[in-house]
Amino acid sequence: MKCLLVGHLVIDRIIEGSRFETRIGGGAYYSAMALSRFCDVEVLTSVGEDFPGEWLEELRARGIRLRVIPSEESTSYELRYLDSNHRELRLLSRAGDINEVPDGRYDMIILNPVAGEIPTDVVGRFKERAAFLAADVQGFIRNTLPGGVKLREVDASFLRGLNVVHSDLAEIDYLRNLEPDDVEVLLVTNGAEPGIAYRKGRAYKFKPPKVNIEESTGAGDVFLASFSYFYSRCPFIQALKKANAFTALFLKRRDLSFSMDEVGELAMKVEVGA
Repeated sequence: MKCLLVGHLVIDRIIEGSRFETRIGGGAYYSAMALSRFCDVEVLTSVGEDFPGEWLEELRARGIRLRVIPSEESTSYELRYLDSNHRELRLLSRAGDINEVPDGRYDMIILNPVAGEIPTDVVGRFKERAAFLAADVQGFIRNTLPGGVKLREVDASFLRGLNVVHSDLAEIDYLRNLEPDDVEVLLVTNGAEPGIAYRKGRAYKFKPPKVNIEESTGAGDVFLASFSYFYSRCPFIQALKKANAFTALFLKRRDLSFSMDEVGELAMKVEVGA
């Protein structure tokens, strides 16, 4: 299965109490890592010379192909954690827009912007390149200037007709001109709390498994990517349960070394109801 992830790879500067860490991040990164378990993965991104080359080589070593648009600087965020599920974000710098759409066809494309890098008028061109198109709304509604991250209302009609769209509960009210039945599946998550998944307009409440975690970075990106893959292979309810289990195991371990048997076992404990 040939998959394309679109969005900035990010230099994340994470602060949690007295702990400070700089590492690779961004929705495209976490989604690509999740899908690399199952797919032939390519990432379309933009970074500058300040982006550590060893991070790119680590992705290539995992078999992830990179299509990099050069930029003067890379996108960088400061993530200050207040607790394991709540954080404050500051945009420190931003790479250039991603206007290029690769030639050829993909089985799946996931649009995962973090700072407005995918112009909304380009989304239609990605629709022409894959039978299955998914998107995360976070990077479409964030401000794009350095400083504390603020959300802004957008005309989200450009998302109509997509197979899967993911939004955090705090983001959903910023989407104008988009109803749940405008997309095949709308995933609305709320951290460790119950979320709602709409399939063809019908609502299903789901309850993520309870796991002990240190931080939640990448949770929505792993959830979107894993659900999209499972949904392309499984019935909706089964895909929803598996994606919740897959994401919970990632958050618990902060890696993807777990087995699919573990995913299946935990998925049986995920509650989903109409």
